[in-house]
Amino acid sequence: MQDAGRPARITVGPWPHFSLALGGLMVREALEFGLAHARDERPPERTAVRLYVMGENTWRDFDSWPPPGYAPQRFHLHADGLLSVEPPDESTPDCYRYDPADPTPAVGGARITVTQRAGRADNTALEARPDVLTYTTAALEQDVEVIGEISAEIWFRSSQRSADVFVRLCDVDEHGRSFNVCDGLTALADADRTHCATVELWPTAHRFKRGHRIRVQVSSGAFPRYNRNPGTGEPRATAHALRAADQQVFHAPQHPSSIVLPVLQVS
Repeated sequence: MQDAGRPARITVGPWPHFSLALGGLMVREALEFGLAHARDERPPERTAVRLYVMGENTWRDFDSWPPPGYAPQRFHLHADGLLSVEPPDESTPDCYRYDPADPTPAVGGARITVTQRAGRADNTALEARPDVLTYTTAALEQDVEVIGEISAEIWFRSSQRSADVFVRLCDVDEHGRSFNVCDGLTALADADRTHCATVELWPTAHRFKRGHRIRVQVSSGAFPRYNRNPGTGEPRATAHALRAADQQVFHAPQHPSSIVLPVLQVS
């Protein structure tokens, strides 16, 4: 709309689809905007982008998206479940088995549902599953604010040609509870060779508080939010067979798996 010369604005918050809080905000903004036009008046002035910054739990206004002042910072996956800005050393890949007969479940996240929890959720039980890998920073010495688009580069190989890579960013609080921030999934048709899978996560606005930890999950599903990969290459909706897959995630100098976060630059 802005490219067409039209004034546009967007409000983004952390509500589930059926949230009462979302309804109240939508009605208020719609009335302000609609009544102004009905009265042939200008709508109330505000910036083009209004975001709810999770973690800080405040509204923030910006003139554009993505906002200026944030620069990409790469966090590398390491052996022993470490996440760090330092490049990885030589190490053997981490392994897990994905079984579509017992698919990795979806916990929270962006989903339209009235029977299951959407949005922010405790991921502790999910991360205890053997088919979920986690990589975590040390406790943060200062707040880390992340606003913008996020992507991960996961060096991956499967025992099956067809496999999925699901990546989730989490905030681990001072009590060790892990809460999801954003995530994404990519499907691979040639997963039985070692290559870099690029996973685009949902954009976010989140402040990781001092003393918290940044965590990355890697798995091969989030069912039923995403249809499970049968491992056979058949269409997911009509597949008749299910094949378990042995997955490998690499983190070595020649295969440096990582996630890139848009981090606020502090002068």
